[in-house]
Amino acid sequence: MPHDIRLIAVDMDGTLLDGEGNIPAPLWTLLPRLAERGVAFVPASGRQLATLQRSFGDAAGEMTFIAENGAYVVSKGVEVSSDSIDRVVVERVIRHLRDLGQRGYELGVVLCGKRSAYIERTDDAFRAEADAYYAALEAVDDVLAVDDDVLKIAIYDFAVAEHSVAPALDEIARTHRVVVSGRHWVDIMNVDVDKGAALRRLQKALGLTSAQTAAFGDYLNDLEMLDAADWSYAMREAHPEVVARARYRAPSHLDHGVLTTIDELFPDA
Repeated sequence: MPHDIRLIAVDMDGTLLDGEGNIPAPLWTLLPRLAERGVAFVPASGRQLATLQRSFGDAAGEMTFIAENGAYVVSKGVEVSSDSIDRVVVERVIRHLRDLGQRGYELGVVLCGKRSAYIERTDDAFRAEADAYYAALEAVDDVLAVDDDVLKIAIYDFAVAEHSVAPALDEIARTHRVVVSGRHWVDIMNVDVDKGAALRRLQKALGLTSAQTAAFGDYLNDLEMLDAADWSYAMREAHPEVVARARYRAPSHLDHGVLTTIDELFPDA
């Protein structure tokens, strides 16, 4: 199939990562081959920058990352863009979440800053979930006492987030972006923050177009990113809304579907 793809944006969980949550080994040989062809491979995730950099190890220094669901974009260690939530809004959201906890919602909250992520809840069940996504993570007595630029507020719901805590955030959603980013996770960001907006800014910075962009995703926080790419792929197990929005389908992440599709797009890479 003829194309001039120069930018590939890829979600992590349920998309690039395998069934054990690891980066498929063949990617390490694919990355330099793509770079030789002038193709940027960009992880685009709800994860924090430090976690993404840790995942890609020695390769991270030459890569571009869309982190925190688009609130923080860094290329080769240099900030491309960031979007912090106003402190007054942070306080309002945290107090609302504390109130929901008092009303019986089983939640864990992560305040996602530029320097680190911060949590108050430290029991093993929640800490295990937070540790999986945040390489830079600090336990504090009060997240509202933290001095850092807040990019995102992430909520872990021990129930199914889409049907539990997400509807309880309707008032916040009137002024800010509330996105279900996984079965148990909901993210709150500024209203104009999403992976798609970040990808469009990156396209502009690189002088590329949506016709030169491929994107892979599986969940609701990937929708806008898929809209920003003419070559948009929903993974086999993707959420129905993602399947409806994407132009193409990719095999399961359990079968290294992203890599399989890239091999088809670049058969000689």
